[in-house]
Amino acid sequence: MALTREKRRLRIRMRIRKTINGSAAAPRLSVFRSNKEIYAQLIDDTTGKTLAAASSRDKEIENSDNKSNTAVAVGKLIAEKATQAGVSKVVFDRGGYLYHGRVKSLAEGAREAGLKF
Repeated sequence: MALTREKRRLRIRMRIRKTINGSAAAPRLSVFRSNKEIYAQLIDDTTGKTLAAASSRDKEIENSDNKSNTAVAVGKLIAEKATQAGVSKVVFDRGGYLYHGRVKSLAEGAREAGLKF
């Protein structure tokens, strides 16, 4: 049976989620990447609540021609929202995607704005 890209990503995602768990002190920074947009959420897995969310569809984000630059801006926005929610340390969940390209850009933008992971 041949795996599609999506099934392969979901298999990797489940393998990651077995080890990564977010708490109130260090919530999980979850990333979803579609062809057009990129989304990030801070999730407390003990209560199942989303503490903060940001995406490239938000009005605060200037959409540029380069998707990686947009991902950096989303990373900075999620870091700002995290500090407003009183969070400084997170656990990064790449969502089954390779730590490369837009996912890496989002993580670096969040680190620049002060999140620790």
